[in-house]
Amino acid sequence: MIYNILEPKNDNDFNSYYYFRWFYLRRPLNKKIGTEKDEIENKSIHRMIKNKKGDIIAVARLHFNSDYESQVRYFAVDKNYRRIGLGTYLMLHLEKIAIKKKQKNMVLNARENAVSFYESLGYVVYEKTNLLFGKIQHYKMKKVL
Repeated sequence: MIYNILEPKNDNDFNSYYYFRWFYLRRPLNKKIGTEKDEIENKSIHRMIKNKKGDIIAVARLHFNSDYESQVRYFAVDKNYRRIGLGTYLMLHLEKIAIKKKQKNMVLNARENAVSFYESLGYVVYEKTNLLFGKIQHYKMKKVL
């Protein structure tokens, strides 16, 4: 893989990172800036991938629900960089972090159109959940690490 996974380090990085999350995950749902964040940002592990020009092309967040369970949220890849392995690369990176922290399971809430991507990585649907903002069906998925 010719792309590096980076951790946002400064205000400029985080501002760009959060803007990317809003642009790809909340803007299409007509949600305001600010809806791309929640109350555990400071306790979470943030990762991003940039292209050669320095533009963010993928983001994800990892946090720990317990001593044995991790969760991925706010996972997005720029539409122009999909289907080239970046999503897989980023997910495997997050799984390695979780394994180093001795986590046993990884969970996530997948949008309906992303279920097959996560299934290809070994995740299994175990519950149909809510409609995000009443519009997008989500599924709880899990993988034993």
